[in-house]
Amino acid sequence: MMMNRRTFSAALVAGAAASLFSTRGMAAKPTSLKARNVVLAHGLFADGSCWSEVIARLQKAGLNATAVQNPLTTLPEAVASVQRVLARQDGPTVLVGHSFSGMIVTEAGVHPNVSALVYVAARAPDAGEDYTALAKTFPTPPASAGIVFDGDEGRLSEAAFLSDFAGDLPEAKAKVLFAVQQPFNKALLTGKTTQAAWRSKPSWYAVSTEDRTINPDLERFMAKRMRAKTIEVKSSHLSLISHPDEIAQLILEAAGQPTE
Repeated sequence: MMMNRRTFSAALVAGAAASLFSTRGMAAKPTSLKARNVVLAHGLFADGSCWSEVIARLQKAGLNATAVQNPLTTLPEAVASVQRVLARQDGPTVLVGHSFSGMIVTEAGVHPNVSALVYVAARAPDAGEDYTALAKTFPTPPASAGIVFDGDEGRLSEAAFLSDFAGDLPEAKAKVLFAVQQPFNKALLTGKTTQAAWRSKPSWYAVSTEDRTINPDLERFMAKRMRAKTIEVKSSHLSLISHPDEIAQLILEAAGQPTE
């Protein structure tokens, strides 16, 4: 069938628009490089020690692992703390974030040393996206009601910590984690990412199916949107502690290392 000039022009414009959409939103991601470095960032209600079980497994596999102490003050300061550690790495590095620190991974992950991203039950906003507004499109998880403030400092109540944050951990262990909980500043929650590293870096995501801190369906939505290699772990929000084997294996895969 012959195509006239007008039809051809329309088809050409439509094809160009489709190509532009594909390039911006669905472009194929490069294959991750083999990495021997891993940088891990923690979220709210925790400190860097929450990665201890995972770090031991990564070190056993021969990887160099560093846990960042998130200042929990503002998003730019939290991102800067990760960028300083990334700059010290001697080659391709997997950047891993749990919970709130998915915001940090999304922003700092554009660093040239970062070869792959791993989100563990983590926030994964798009550039400039209002994460709070996005989260409100899903049912509110129970832990949200347990946040208490002393002035500008927020923390999770003990009851909420034990049942909604660390629900699948032995109570004695959960109480120790509660005791080392670090307060966060209200200003931290107002920050927005300016870029989305997952649009250009290969990404992995671990969904916690029993999560009562971030809605599991929101986690699935974010993982699907970034086209991450996704696993589901029957876990509370703290899968990095209750299921360290699965989380370590996911990180090893992102690092291009042999997995069991």
